[in-house]
Amino acid sequence: MDLNADLGEGFGVWRLGDDEALLDVVTSANVACGFHAGDPLTMRRICAAAAERAVAVGAQVGYRDLAGFGRRRIDYRFDELRDDVLYQLAALDGFCRVAGTRVRYVKPHGALYNTACVDETQAAAVVAAVADYDPALPVLCLPGSVLGQLATGAGLRAVAEGFADRGYLPDGRLVPRSDPGALLGDPDRVVGQAVSLARRHSVTATDGSIVACPVESICLHGDTPGAVELAGRIRAALRADGQRLAAFV
Repeated sequence: MDLNADLGEGFGVWRLGDDEALLDVVTSANVACGFHAGDPLTMRRICAAAAERAVAVGAQVGYRDLAGFGRRRIDYRFDELRDDVLYQLAALDGFCRVAGTRVRYVKPHGALYNTACVDETQAAAVVAAVADYDPALPVLCLPGSVLGQLATGAGLRAVAEGFADRGYLPDGRLVPRSDPGALLGDPDRVVGQAVSLARRHSVTATDGSIVACPVESICLHGDTPGAVELAGRIRAALRADGQRLAAFV
């Protein structure tokens, strides 16, 4: 099972979370590419630190929305979004190559992630950018999402992920961040949900129903309070459950 986290989400002198400490725990790092967060110095630092630890680097591409942290939906034309995604992917890969590694996968961030789950135009734009740049790159997404379906249809590898620290709706989508229950505040519940995803490939939705969630990767957000400690607890719990932790690429 892969354990991933969002990293490099500071900007300039402002840092969000302890990136280096998380890199000691996770197996894959979703690195902000400068549009929703991140900047060249941050991108270079995270890529170098990930390479030192043999952590797989993924391009976390998002909307051009620093002020909103990429969590506000933006209506794009297909070609505009495709090329914004391509721009971010290529920029991060440049810093990876300087560090002796490369981008290993692509994951949308925030509102783009949620929109691409259900919107064919935006999902297709992400898929087109990845296919144009390197069709060997997997796309990390929710199981059963439109993005996953279009990626598979285009010959890309769609890798399903689950979230340890997010609430789920009965249809398998994430609870919107504006709604109660979007973030799980109880650390024990976060760890338990991670183990459930790995062992049973399911989660308990907000209405108490059990939702199938077959995944190859589990995400913990780097900006979740106590993320480093939580990541360590999740890693230990997964290993105690008999899971072998390794990047999916």
